Amino acid sequence: MASDSPVLTDHSLLSRLDQSLERVEKFLALLGGIAVFSLMLLAVASVGGRQMFNQPISGYVDWIEQAMPVIAFLGVAYGQRLGGHIRMDMLIGRLQGRPLWFCELLGCLVTLLLMLLLVWGSWSHFERSFDFAAPLWSRDSSLDIRLPLWPAKLLVPVAFSVLSLRLVLQCYSYAGALFSGNPRPVAVPMIEDAATLAEREAQATLSAKAAGAEQ
Repeated sequence: MASDSPVLTDHSLLSRLDQSLERVEKFLALLGGIAVFSLMLLAVASVGGRQMFNQPISGYVDWIEQAMPVIAFLGVAYGQRLGGHIRMDMLIGRLQGRPLWFCELLGCLVTLLLMLLLVWGSWSHFERSFDFAAPLWSRDSSLDIRLPLWPAKLLVPVAFSVLSLRLVLQCYSYAGALFSGNPRPVAVPMIEDAATLAEREAQATLSAKAAGAEQ
């Protein structure tokens, strides 16, 4: 089993599905990072244009609004895989074995139910905006430069659907650990204490420095 991340892997079908979904999650998280970097460049160009040419970028606020769903939602599934979202680790971290897996399974099931409701609601919101017969396939648009809003609205159910798939895998893994008593299930983030987390981050930093020195 690999131990370079808080998620254990092996050669089981569940672990292979986990790693396949991870590639999708990393790609979406990368798009979110590119959106953040693009907004930074856009801000520099807009401020520079205003100061030097008295001409900021047209529709600057509209582009920011379009990028917000990319930044806010595309990385949520990857964060869930790594256990990066807000958790009650001070309480859950005191549990071990089946009580721990029961609490984790219960939390995942509740979150999965919420995500399925949000997928349904956000998809309905997208459908109200999208129309093949309308100009640019959009029934609504931004206020300044009239950007169609349906692409940004579509990203929300897509991101939540990926998160729902992640939660399904985690529920299956936690349920298996609950019934089998497996102390180290795959495809779920393992709770790490501060010392273990610091050691893993130090090892990752040393590995990155070694790779940079070789280049």
